[in-house]
Amino acid sequence: MVIENLTRILIRLPSIEKLSFTTLSVLHTLSRKSPMRLTELTATEQVTQSAITQLVTRLEQDGLVERRSDPNDGRVVQVHITARGTNVIDSRRLDRITQLSKFMEGLTSEENRAIASALPALRRLVELGNGS
Repeated sequence: MVIENLTRILIRLPSIEKLSFTTLSVLHTLSRKSPMRLTELTATEQVTQSAITQLVTRLEQDGLVERRSDPNDGRVVQVHITARGTNVIDSRRLDRITQLSKFMEGLTSEENRAIASALPALRRLVELGNGS
């Protein structure tokens, strides 16, 4: 329950870039795994093929992603995050770190150490959730 509540708080932190949760999720996915096929994005984002196609079209129009032919199979289209898309994710991450750091100022040294010692286990939990 604590992780769920913390996730809710982190998702709702104010941001300069006003993008939908699904849009941000696609950009985060591509920032880790670019390039990807549309079918892969559909599966990872758990949306319909039609929805991901529309979203990628909007992201492409905004200069955040681009579609390119797969060099190994010209019939396949891959979605690549652009430098601008990467910048959106990086700037949001830095902004969230700054905001979270302000929250952490209210913790004791012992609480900060407890969080630091839990980070390896949380990192592994993320890896397991990402299928690693």
